[in-house]
Amino acid sequence: MIEARHLRVLRAVAATGSFSAAARELGCTQPAVSQQMKALESSAGTPLLIRTGREMRLTQAGEALVRHAAGILAGLTAAEEEVAAIAGLRAGRVRLVSFPSGSSTLVPCALAALRAAHPGTRVSLVEAEPPRSVEMLREGDCDVALAFRYEGATAAEEWGDLVVRPLLADRLVGLVPEGHRLADADSVTIGEFADESWIAGCPRCRRQLVEVCESAGFAPRIDFATDDYPAVIGLVGAGLGVAVLPELAIESVRPMGARTVTVEPAVQREIVALTLPDLAQVPAVAATLDHLARAAAR
Repeated sequence: MIEARHLRVLRAVAATGSFSAAARELGCTQPAVSQQMKALESSAGTPLLIRTGREMRLTQAGEALVRHAAGILAGLTAAEEEVAAIAGLRAGRVRLVSFPSGSSTLVPCALAALRAAHPGTRVSLVEAEPPRSVEMLREGDCDVALAFRYEGATAAEEWGDLVVRPLLADRLVGLVPEGHRLADADSVTIGEFADESWIAGCPRCRRQLVEVCESAGFAPRIDFATDDYPAVIGLVGAGLGVAVLPELAIESVRPMGARTVTVEPAVQREIVALTLPDLAQVPAVAATLDHLARAAAR
């Protein structure tokens, strides 16, 4: 294998015409130059220099190697500088995927702080709900996935191969129209909504809603279902039904015509940031995880 340090010696010998002059230019000894040239010729499998008295002349193979060495060494220098910039967070790229309510609450604060601290680091954002976001991470389509899991879910086992950074516990709250019989209640049980029309959210949240209601002894009558949380809040505000949503989903939307109520017993979803073990060692990815955690702690 041809090593970069040997190419640098070859270029110095070709430019100066002798081992001793090359040694002075490189700041090493003449025997060291001779030893490295022997190693390079051994790697190349052919002579690279013709020794004529005190002068050195390149063979045809030596000329070819010197010609390519300039580009190789320049490319290596550029690569070293780019890697150093990434390692020092002067550059870098992070591909982030998040579920919508995380995109509108945690992500903006985290990315603004990340940009202020490391302006050379670029972050792209796309939206996807788990488990699709977790699949994207494993398939190499993103570097960090903001995801969630409900209490008692089996997703904990599915994430065993990933680095899991817990961020916060997001409690589910009830949402009722203003003027609803329970609008002024301090807290309600899920069973008090048994006879209501329901407006359900994303498929995973919808499944959790059905499980919670069934544990309370009834099956919810879902009249409307949408992945758009503002649409859920709008439908509730128009008096078309009730809903149970995560607090993060309500935080970024002004619930016009709707009121929130505390639901007992408490049901929470855990918000986490996920990445792959190798990616967790990348400085830009680690910084993104740190800033997401700080945003969640506010």
